[in-house]
Amino acid sequence: MKGLVRPWLKAVPWASVVAINASLCQARKALHKPASDGYDRTRVLWEQTQPRDLHLKELLCFGQQCHRLAPFCFYNGNTFVTIVKTVMEDALKRLPPERAFVLRSIAGHIVAGTATDLEEKQLDKMLSELES
Repeated sequence: MKGLVRPWLKAVPWASVVAINASLCQARKALHKPASDGYDRTRVLWEQTQPRDLHLKELLCFGQQCHRLAPFCFYNGNTFVTIVKTVMEDALKRLPPERAFVLRSIAGHIVAGTATDLEEKQLDKMLSELES
């Protein structure tokens, strides 16, 4: 799969991240509010990283980092998993559906911080195969 390195987040300004979190919170009747500890740090990091070319694995690790910084009171994991899965969609269309499903699932688990060692190895193997 060509395009493992690209500006994945170029079309996702910080305002969109905030809007996605607000939408997720509204749908679940949860408070949408910036967290005092992580909001500004995550916003600055996002704005610095957003225009850069990232390898797909870097994108997943970045999503996990943003999730762990917890910029919002609720649904940080869901917010960044949603963003990563959305920006990956175009690239995943080039894969057979079953491989796209596995890659999408592993990506979500990595961003959420719930990936197993087996999934991490499976991701590395898939990316290696896609790059060759």
